[in-house]
Amino acid sequence: MPDQTKHIISHYDAALYALRDDVVMMFKLTDRLLETALAALLNRDSELCKQAIAQEDEIKTFGKKIDREGLSLLVLFHPVATDMRLVVSGMKVSANLAHISDQSVIIARRAQCLNSRPLVTQIELVEPAHRQAVSIFRDSMRVFAEGDCELAHVLKPRDEELDKLTTNISEELVSRATLDAENVPSYLDLIFVSRALKRIGDHATNIGGDSFWRDQAMDIST
Repeated sequence: MPDQTKHIISHYDAALYALRDDVVMMFKLTDRLLETALAALLNRDSELCKQAIAQEDEIKTFGKKIDREGLSLLVLFHPVATDMRLVVSGMKVSANLAHISDQSVIIARRAQCLNSRPLVTQIELVEPAHRQAVSIFRDSMRVFAEGDCELAHVLKPRDEELDKLTTNISEELVSRATLDAENVPSYLDLIFVSRALKRIGDHATNIGGDSFWRDQAMDIST
């Protein structure tokens, strides 16, 4: 019986580590997709657009794998306290990563449309929002991987800054569209890109909050 118990514990620990490692790998894949999509947009590279869109399937596969692993852990081992929070937060982080990959594909598809038309210089407007969204995203995963609770607390204020940036971008593009009817489709594409960056910030902030809850057993806003 002791040998069997030891085997069960060993299998349980291995399953927990596997779940965490898969979430980290899903982050790396999502980061690659986001970078590819933004490079496709800013460099007007339609081949990169195709690459970004093709990368989404691998991320979805990882998300499904993490869901299966998490459910298996919950059903077979009935984890409690810290272990339970680790499993649940891992599944929630995976869901947010899937949403970020969706928004990255939106950017890539909008970039395809933009690349088929003459360049509009207002594309430069999205660069500050792009940098802020990527920074929040990568720091949210530091919170997940390293348990950096102090960093978790600054994600929300930075996300609010990103919200202001994207609102200003949309307002500027709408204003520009009233003066330049010929390029309205391109301005609309850039507005959708701006909204995608805003949502990436939202989902990244959720990752930080879920990771904080895992480690501190409380909501980050309390």
